[in-house]
Amino acid sequence: MNGESGRTSAAPPPSAAPVPAAVPAPSYRALLNVPSLGRVLLGMQIARIAQSMISIVMILFALQRYNDPSLAGLVAFASIVPGLLISPIAGALLDRHGRVRLIILDYIVVTITLGLIAALSLSGHLPAWLLVGIVSIAALTGPLSQSGLRSLFPLLVPEPLWERVNAVDSNGWVLATVVGAPMGAVIAQLVGFEIALICIAVAYAAAAVVMLGAPDPRTDVASTGNLMRDAWLGLVYTWNNRTLRGLAISLSTMNIGWGVVEIVVPVLILKHLGMGQDMVGYMFGLSGALGVVSAFFAGRIRTEGQERKLILVGAVGFTAGAVVLLWPDSLIPIAVSMVIAGLANGPLDIALFTLRQRRTDPAWMGRAFTISMNLNFSGFPVGAAITGVMLSVWPAEVAILFGISANLAAIVLGYFLIPLGDETESAAAVVATSK
Repeated sequence: MNGESGRTSAAPPPSAAPVPAAVPAPSYRALLNVPSLGRVLLGMQIARIAQSMISIVMILFALQRYNDPSLAGLVAFASIVPGLLISPIAGALLDRHGRVRLIILDYIVVTITLGLIAALSLSGHLPAWLLVGIVSIAALTGPLSQSGLRSLFPLLVPEPLWERVNAVDSNGWVLATVVGAPMGAVIAQLVGFEIALICIAVAYAAAAVVMLGAPDPRTDVASTGNLMRDAWLGLVYTWNNRTLRGLAISLSTMNIGWGVVEIVVPVLILKHLGMGQDMVGYMFGLSGALGVVSAFFAGRIRTEGQERKLILVGAVGFTAGAVVLLWPDSLIPIAVSMVIAGLANGPLDIALFTLRQRRTDPAWMGRAFTISMNLNFSGFPVGAAITGVMLSVWPAEVAILFGISANLAAIVLGYFLIPLGDETESAAAVVATSK
């Protein structure tokens, strides 16, 4: 990092990012030879299973304990938006101070806040407003681990293995859904929400311990020496990069549709079909299982030049999955919808991750990845919050149609806004044009 105000370090080209000395032929086996990657992946997987558990447990908690779909949507909104708002600062911190220690910090914050929610709930002192407030505070550090891990992979792993590690990354999320969503729902049903929250807190603490001592490769960093200016320049870089801007607009629109699904499916299962919380977990686990399969095979494909097509195919799949939810009430359309969504998710994720890696200057990966990831996901809390309100007033079909419309809009936006050419922009160029 260059600490002198007004100056920037020269950013290396993408090929100059720190990589192991030997550049292996692409294969999943070759990932085993990347130093310390196994430790990072283990810590990541523990935390992601915990995150998948908490996502479903908090929604079920709001629906069952408070009997309020709008609160479920608000909790989902509060779990994302604060992190989105401070993501430029979080990204600047990742670039300036490294990733591993900040990832561990987020895990510790989540551990403490989950314990607090469980304790207040057990004592009968957890009104809805306080629940939302605590969730909002915990969300502030979320970008540190989510973006920190994703921007760490291209620094640890050589470029020929990016598709493979991105497949592992994608499968990390979907495998977490396979394991975490059913586990969280079943634990909550058997022993209560508070014990489920304590179990999740223990998992986050374990992930923090695993990450201790993990390597933290350093790169030349484009820094002015001022944190707020670095954060602002991160926003400038992300917006001026046509690829990152196109992804942000199209994927945030698509994630509105997924926010709809995240609230509608539990309501359909619990309220319309009268089934238990465990079935909600099983349905999301089914989606994750199919996502593991599709991501594994998609990771074997060289995506260069095919990224936009794969992203649009995934968006079409999500649209089809949402349409299926309009069938008459039964568990079959929900299961079919989850299967379609899982199959669509793997190729889309790998194309998205690899495209962002190829078109981001290594000196800006912390900021650009953090801002890009949060912008891409920003539609989810919006969709969830709107759906919670819709379900309090109108039938579920109205919310489903809203989600379908968002997915259709995302297809059109993605086709026109995601460029086919290489739009990587150097750090120096961004700083020069922002003065």
